[in-house]
Amino acid sequence: MADEADTIQTNVTGNGADTAPQIALISQYVKDLSFENPNAPAVYQWQDQPQIDVQFNIGADRVGDEVLEIALKIEVKAVAPQGTAFAVELVYAALFGMRNVPEDQIQPFMLAEAPRLVFPFARRVLADAIRDGGFPPLLLDPIDFGALYLQQAEQMQQTAGEPAGHA
Repeated sequence: MADEADTIQTNVTGNGADTAPQIALISQYVKDLSFENPNAPAVYQWQDQPQIDVQFNIGADRVGDEVLEIALKIEVKAVAPQGTAFAVELVYAALFGMRNVPEDQIQPFMLAEAPRLVFPFARRVLADAIRDGGFPPLLLDPIDFGALYLQQAEQMQQTAGEPAGHA
């Protein structure tokens, strides 16, 4: 057992500086929330099921030397033949502290792992806003942000490899 403890590697340099990669969630918050119910109270009498359109976007910004903000923007619009039932726009953000993370690992974290960590909270805020507007809560299906990131990276590689002049 003592031999095992002797072989544990640390990432502390001779001067005591810790060089291990570190990422920590600092805070998460609603940055913007808008709910519109343009046809109330008539909308509550409509018999038709609305068509739900969900748009999703991820933004990532460096807000300090070791601090990144990830923002999930989710727009939901419910439209029935009679008109718009409701429209919601949510920007849910989080601050992450990063230290000693290799540059090539920052983008995958910001666009795949960070959204995966924050999405359940944004999903709840969105469902609550819709429920508070008088509609059944909309529970978005889980999203595989890692697969989406890999798919987008692959598309970027293919686009970069095409000769100029091809559309």
